Amino acid sequence: MKHKLKAALLVSALLGVGMQAPVEAATAKRSEQQTAKKVASKGAHKAPLAAKSGSKHAAKSAAKAAPTKKAAAPSRHAGKVAAAHSAAKPIRHASMMDMDPTRLALYSASALVIDQNTGQAMIEKQPDLVVPIASISKLMTAMVVLDAKLDLQEVIAIGDADVDGLKGTRSRLPVGTTMTREAAMLLALMSSENRAANSLGRHYPGGLHAFVQAMNKKAQALGMYNSRFEEPTGLSSNNVSTAHDLARMVAAAARYPEIRQYSTTAEAKVELNGRIRDFHNTNALVRSDNWEIGVSKTGYISEAGRCLVMQARVADKPVVIVLLDSNGKMTRVGDANRIKRWMESAGLGTGRRPA
Repeated sequence: MKHKLKAALLVSALLGVGMQAPVEAATAKRSEQQTAKKVASKGAHKAPLAAKSGSKHAAKSAAKAAPTKKAAAPSRHAGKVAAAHSAAKPIRHASMMDMDPTRLALYSASALVIDQNTGQAMIEKQPDLVVPIASISKLMTAMVVLDAKLDLQEVIAIGDADVDGLKGTRSRLPVGTTMTREAAMLLALMSSENRAANSLGRHYPGGLHAFVQAMNKKAQALGMYNSRFEEPTGLSSNNVSTAHDLARMVAAAARYPEIRQYSTTAEAKVELNGRIRDFHNTNALVRSDNWEIGVSKTGYISEAGRCLVMQARVADKPVVIVLLDSNGKMTRVGDANRIKRWMESAGLGTGRRPA
């Protein structure tokens, strides 16, 4: 009897398993169908987004998913709405923080650009390298003369002591030429006339020695602690400074109306010994309509290379630009233009996002 009962229970259990398998299979099949429907639904919903992205592969997939032309119509409409939404999205202008100054190719050995509004360096390339500065020295020469409040209309003369015995450079100012102190300052800043600059130093109270002392004292007062001046022209390679120090000097020079006017004069007619002579600025950028320059000075001796410093307004920002030891006659001008384009491409004009 017990054996019959066990056999009956075993048959019942086997029948139960056999009945349960089709049920589980049917349940699994329904689950797979529901999942497939959800995936198809999501694919149809994403079709307009694929059209928005402009992907050819996504567009083809969306076309295959649509069973009829009628069903594809809402997708085109949705694509138009998505495109309109994309067009209405506000455009983000690049800021200075988006621009990488390390990607800016500058060919000057030392370079610095200072934002005068914030005092922050925007571009730096060996800004603390102590190097000869050539005729950039003449900005300090002009400041020392103006600080002494000497009579600008006083007539001074070019003497033998003003002739360049270091480099043997030429001059359009023969020994014996007389001019006002104002004219000498104009020619020193605009045309970088070495004899005019040296004459300004010689006619300083106490002579040339006292003048050089005043130059170095002024440098210390401006915080130019890595700078040294030996004479007023920059012909000596012992006139040295750094880009950081020169940025301080240029910013200080920009506070003198006379320096702003004389250093940015494109050309001038000057009467010398009863004759009118034409002089031109050594910086071609002052004649460009694309530049708004407040202070300008070039410099060159073999030890210093070609140098350029400016105070200017670029992309609606006041900046100081220092370029030292540029190889090639036009490299410093090229570097200045590259800096200008870089700043303008950063979207710093009026009405755009601040840096």
